[in-house]
Order: sequence, then structure tokens, then C-alpha cells
Amino acid sequence: MVSILTNQVAIMLLLILAGMLCYRLHLLTDRGVKELSGIVLQVVNPIVILLAYHRELELRLVQNLGWTFLLSAVAMGAGIGLATLLIRNKPGRETAVERLSAVYSNCGFMGIPLVKALLGYEGVFYLTAFLTVFNLLIWTHGIMSVTGSRDPRSLLHVLRSPAILAIPLGMILFFGRITLPGFLSETLEQIAGMNTPLAMLVAGATIAQGSLKQALLQKRVYLIAGYKLLLMPLLTIGMFFALPLDPAVFTTVVLSMAAPTAITCTLFAVQNDKNAEYASQIFAISTVFSLLTLPVVGVLLEAIEK
Repeated sequence: MVSILTNQVAIMLLLILAGMLCYRLHLLTDRGVKELSGIVLQVVNPIVILLAYHRELELRLVQNLGWTFLLSAVAMGAGIGLATLLIRNKPGRETAVERLSAVYSNCGFMGIPLVKALLGYEGVFYLTAFLTVFNLLIWTHGIMSVTGSRDPRSLLHVLRSPAILAIPLGMILFFGRITLPGFLSETLEQIAGMNTPLAMLVAGATIAQGSLKQALLQKRVYLIAGYKLLLMPLLTIGMFFALPLDPAVFTTVVLSMAAPTAITCTLFAVQNDKNAEYASQIFAISTVFSLLTLPVVGVLLEAIEK
């Protein structure tokens, strides 16, 4: 596991650097980054999720999917509680931004490539459960934390997103035992193959949009990144390692919690007049340092599975 994870992280690092370089050389503009991000989120990710369900129906898979839903909800709920305890609300502090950044993972952009590299489409199949819980929470708890609003329309918005709609469509394929025609399946596979390079190019360009040097000088950013990259996966491991779980389920949930801060946190800050620069600094530092911490988490997972 560790060698595969380290190799995947190295690939992701090079792709992130390529994204940063493209932005610095003006090969990618702000508009281009936004458009590429839209392609990943609205087209590529949903297809990856859909293909994860394009498999033979097995009781084991259904049971594991249910376990992943449960563990994801418990892990994220515990993470929210812990972040609330550790990150105190003080004057002049961006408490909402910090709490969201400490809990919510970049489980789409970073999680899908990692899990797919380690576990194949079966891992992505389980990851859809985590993604569902993530989206439901970030568009309810996340929005309420940033805005103080309890508008149910935010939940309706996420339920209409392609990544969420891909899940019931995939379930129709899975439970209906529907096999896609070869040419269509292969076409979708080709599109799904763009997920990692496009997502990492966007991540790199997003980091380059801000000042990485300035982010490196912000001491508190390291604390929040530490909560996200180390405390959250350790909390997850501590809660679940003794349970008789399928290793693929356990690995999927832990890696999802170990992924760096979600770019959504920065987007929420932009949209709600919070400190978006600070949010982007947390995103940048957590993304960069995740390339070091993810292999460490992999070592722990491998030791536990032995």
C-alpha cells in the first residue's frame, strides 16, 4: 500500500507543479482554472462515480457501502465536534473558516485519485458514500457555519449536483444489473482517466493564484493544516481500527479524512465575505504538506492491516 500511495502522491505532486507552472506562464488564466474546475466537478467526477457502480451486484459490496455511509457520518460528525472544541471562537479570528478547513476534505479532487490508485473502482464505489455524506454536511452545516443561515435551498442545490445525481444513476446500473455497451463504457473510461491530471492541474493553479510564500509565513495555518492532515485521520483510525471492517472500507474512510482541506472552504469564504485569502492559504499549505502526511497515514494503515 505504502509504495502505491507514495508513487501516486509523487505523480500528484508533479501534476500540481505543472498546474502551478501553467498558471505562472499564463497558459492557464483565472477563468481557465474556473472552467477546468467545472469540467472536473460537473463532468469527470460524476463519470468516475458512475463507473464505480458499473459492476456485478454482490451482497458484500452492498454491505460495505452501508458501512462506509455509517463510518463516514460518524467520522465527520466527530471531526466537527473536535474542531468546535479545539478551535475557539475569539475576536478577530476566522473561526468558521478554520473549523471548516480542519474538517472538510478535498475528497473529490484528491480522494478519488488516491482511492482509485490504491483500491480501483471498488474503492471509488465506497468513496461515493463518503462523498454523499460530505456534500450533505458541507451544504448544510458548512453553509450554516459560514453564514448563520438555515436556508434549506442550499441542500436542494447540492442534491441537484451532477456528482450526487451520478450516485442514484449508478445504483440503477448496479442493482438493476445493467451493463453498458462496450463503446459507451470505453468512452466513459477515457473521460474518467482525465480525473487525476485535470484535478491536480486545477489544484496547482489554485495554489499559484495566491502567494505560497506568504502562506508559509502564517503560523496558525500550520496548526489548522495539522488538525486536518494528522488529527482527523488519527481520530478516524482510533475510532474504527478495532472494528471487523473490510480493509477497503477502512482505508477509504481514513484516506478521505486524511485528504487536504477542500477548495470548497475557500469558495464559501469568497461568496460570504469571509477572509478568502486566509482560507486559500490553509488550502495551499494543507495540499502541499499532504504530499508528506498521506504516505505516513499509509504506513499506519498498512501496520494496522497486518
